[in-house]
Amino acid sequence: MSDAVRVDVVSDLVCPWCFIGRRHLQAAIAEFARPVAVRWLPFFLNLETPPAGEPYRPFLERKFGGVDALEKIWARVRDAGRQAGIDFAFEKIELRANTLAAHRLIHRLQTRGGEPSTLADALVERIFAAGFCEGRFVGDPAVLADLAADCGEDRDETLAWLRGDDAAATVREQAEQLRRLGIDGVPCFIFDGRLAVSGAQPPAVLADALRQAAAQA
Repeated sequence: MSDAVRVDVVSDLVCPWCFIGRRHLQAAIAEFARPVAVRWLPFFLNLETPPAGEPYRPFLERKFGGVDALEKIWARVRDAGRQAGIDFAFEKIELRANTLAAHRLIHRLQTRGGEPSTLADALVERIFAAGFCEGRFVGDPAVLADLAADCGEDRDETLAWLRGDDAAATVREQAEQLRRLGIDGVPCFIFDGRLAVSGAQPPAVLADALRQAAAQA
């Protein structure tokens, strides 16, 4: 898709606003007249999360300042999610995941053949939905292999790959480089490498950025 507008999305799979941002981007793309190539780039909200995960609600209560503060944040996210067609089920989530394995798998699918992959984009949606709507632990390689299989990948081959450490150093370096460029929050959308939009902006804002990027190409 040489004439496609490229959108790099910097995100983390444990960020509910990134899930909302993905839905908003899809709505913007649906109204856009030209092809769009989406590439997902890694960000770690907490790289120190243990591989086995950590209790979800206690972590967030410490981070945001207690029960009442967290409930207010969740209410706001739920409201925004409903408008994007997402039914967040935070109460189902037991463990907060380390997302290195998920980012590795997305990177693997995107770099097969050297072009951003629609399969990777579908997997991102599936991981978000599994984590936030079904309460599945997306830090578990076996769960990620199941989700990849939902998208058409071979489960056993995917699981064997995830149990190694291929692409781990590359993904960590990508995330560090993005932070060095000044990206300190997600989602962040970068249009054709020249126009950045931060936050889960409404579809109209993202559609306008697509038009600007196309006009400048």
